[in-house]
Amino acid sequence: MRLLADMGVDVRVVHWLRSQGHNATHLRDEGLQRSPNGEIFKKAVAESRVILTFDLDFGEILALSKGPKAGVILFRLRNTRTPHVIQRLASVLSDCVEPLERGAVVIVQESRHRVREFP
Repeated sequence: MRLLADMGVDVRVVHWLRSQGHNATHLRDEGLQRSPNGEIFKKAVAESRVILTFDLDFGEILALSKGPKAGVILFRLRNTRTPHVIQRLASVLSDCVEPLERGAVVIVQESRHRVREFP
């Protein structure tokens, strides 16, 4: 899977994704740490990437977007330590590849995740 990590996501998550065989990049890797969310979303669409984020704005951008969509994994965790984020992400990636590729948002919580698809 092709993934793009937002600034709130620890770079170690991207390293873990790469070790699992995913094509993952972090905004910091590309010098885009100050890019507006709308530009980040456009980049993800253009590169067929799923956005990893803690930022609620991406769910709203996805819901309001017309045309091509990028999938979004939205972390809503109390425990934001990297090992826990990786554990929750592993669960999502094993369950939600197809909806994410169609442009869904997956809301990741402590003990579950929910998929929201938009027309």
